[in-house]
Amino acid sequence: MQHSITQSQQLLAQAVAAHQAGHIAQAEALYKRVLQQDKQQFDALHMLGVIEAQRGNFAAGIERINKALRIRPQSVDALINLGRMLSELGKQSEAAEIYQKILTLDPRSLLAHNSLAIVLRRQRRHGEAMAHCDAALKLAPNYAEAWSNRGNVLFDLGRFEEALADYDRSVALQANIAEAHVGRGNALKELRGLDAALAAYDRALAISPNFAKAWFGRGNVLADMQRHEQALRAREKAFALAPDLEYAEGSRLHSKLHICDWSNLDEEVAHLLRGIGQQKPLCLPFMMLPLPSSPADQLKCARVYVKDQPSFAPVWRGEIYPHERIRVAYVSSDLREHPVGHLTAGLFEHHDASRFETIAVSLGPAEDTPLYRRLSAAFDQFIECPSQSDQDIADHMRSLEVDIAVDLNGYTQGGRRGIFARRPAPVQVNYLGYAATMGSAHYDYVIADRIVIPPEHFEFYEEKVAWLPDSFMAADDARIIAEQTPSRSELQLPDDAFVFCCFNRSFKINPAIFDVWMRLLRQVDHSVLWLRQYDAVASRQLRLEAERRGVAAERLIFATRVPLAQDHLARHRQADLFLDTLNYNAHTTASDALWAGVPVVACAGSTFAGRVAASQLRAVGLAELVAESLADYEALALKIATDPAFRASLRDKLARNRKTCPLFDTRRFARNIEAAYTTMWRRSQRGETPQNFAVEPT
Repeated sequence: MQHSITQSQQLLAQAVAAHQAGHIAQAEALYKRVLQQDKQQFDALHMLGVIEAQRGNFAAGIERINKALRIRPQSVDALINLGRMLSELGKQSEAAEIYQKILTLDPRSLLAHNSLAIVLRRQRRHGEAMAHCDAALKLAPNYAEAWSNRGNVLFDLGRFEEALADYDRSVALQANIAEAHVGRGNALKELRGLDAALAAYDRALAISPNFAKAWFGRGNVLADMQRHEQALRAREKAFALAPDLEYAEGSRLHSKLHICDWSNLDEEVAHLLRGIGQQKPLCLPFMMLPLPSSPADQLKCARVYVKDQPSFAPVWRGEIYPHERIRVAYVSSDLREHPVGHLTAGLFEHHDASRFETIAVSLGPAEDTPLYRRLSAAFDQFIECPSQSDQDIADHMRSLEVDIAVDLNGYTQGGRRGIFARRPAPVQVNYLGYAATMGSAHYDYVIADRIVIPPEHFEFYEEKVAWLPDSFMAADDARIIAEQTPSRSELQLPDDAFVFCCFNRSFKINPAIFDVWMRLLRQVDHSVLWLRQYDAVASRQLRLEAERRGVAAERLIFATRVPLAQDHLARHRQADLFLDTLNYNAHTTASDALWAGVPVVACAGSTFAGRVAASQLRAVGLAELVAESLADYEALALKIATDPAFRASLRDKLARNRKTCPLFDTRRFARNIEAAYTTMWRRSQRGETPQNFAVEPT
């Protein structure tokens, strides 16, 4: 018997050595030989469970660990590993119970405190998670992993500066914690330090080359840098390493759309939409908009995203403010040289100062530009707070007793949903920036019109719908168009060509709409397609796609960027017809074209984002340019291109209407949206819940 025990111990020692050397298969075989000699050998059962977990077989690992724990119920190491496996399987409550059990056995267990903090964070119990990080750090102030986890909790809470300080402390104590470097990258990205963020992700990958979260973070920064091909490669790597990594699948697909890589597009979209239907966190809400998704799909996607976000105590707690004027705060990162800034400047200037007090909460960088100065002067208060935390901004808005807070970002880049999640105002509104539901109870209303959100779509909005008459789209009738029009030769356009144009971003272009465009080029002699300047990869890809459809690559012409918006508007005069995209319409770009006098042909889609151009065309008196199918869209565009008299009549009608129709009547629009705000405010003052309503035409 003594000989048998000695042999078992020798085998166990060999197994442990092989395991530590990374020879997993050899270690597994040796552990199993140990169990053949002693079925109750704790360490062999425990380590076989660890091996199963290393292979991703968490259920099998849990079974092995539980067998080991029947032998030694109070083994802290085995309990720690059991908790980790349960957490990986998504069984956070069970994992938390295991870690709590460890802390009853050993209140000073650093691993238990740290691991419990991770689980509590996953359960969005951020206050408790922070307490356990702090407990670990009180016991061991130089515990680098706890500093990193504390940074993660602060990051979730939107306290990015504090999070970065904790990550810095972690890597100063222990430089090779890849997770802490990823955390640094995440925080630096939010603080707009993109180069520094990229370096942080690269440092994480130098430590752990197959760390999917680091690849994903790297891809996100590269996307913000507009380096879309590199972003795609990084996101592809993340998705290959961890197909279930939250939001990796949708982000990868979005990068493909940016560079017009349409390979396997139908299959990938179908797979993504199936996963969204199963309520999996696969796609960020904004990235759904260019896909052939339904309003129901977009609601499911947004709700899944919101469910994973932390919750906060409301800053506004039911107070009724007795103001003489309604205080409206517009919250945006885009109150600057940005499409939102150009669209809304006139609205802000036309607000009735006797009835409304307006506040700008500017989350973006300050600029020394005429538009920024104009926007700054349009408000009663213009608050610049790009580096303040969500909590600080929400607290400040509450101190200002804001009646209505309007989110002009939504889920677009630079948005700060965390401000609205803290409920700084009695009424909170989703408007303009994000053309879909926020999927969150923190938003009371979405401002729309009968075209973009028909009544049968109300059920797909978490918000109540406030219909404006005419169009929901703000526009500025004081926008300047440069007097001088560049010649076609200066724009690299043929003098005698028919110029189709579309200045939408590349991710809005898809094979179905591009097929239509190429058929039009084939049918209209001496025609070209004038597009905005994309990166070299997207431009090359579109020219290849044109050639595949029998169209010479040189018939696609890319407009170089001009610094002044007034010059961009002026060059529209050299276009004959604007061709809209589907599933994600032209929004600001349609407004630009119509203001510059260029007719727009649009196809009404099934979602808010796909119906915006239709809304604008009806509001400018050109409903006849809204097609209900791509076949009708193509036929209409062909008729305009080949019938000079019809084309001239459309341009004449647009020239007459643009100064008289509602779309570009900024004063009228201001009165309409003020009527919507007044209805919202009155309901709130009476303690009534939000309801769908329509503003009557003025």
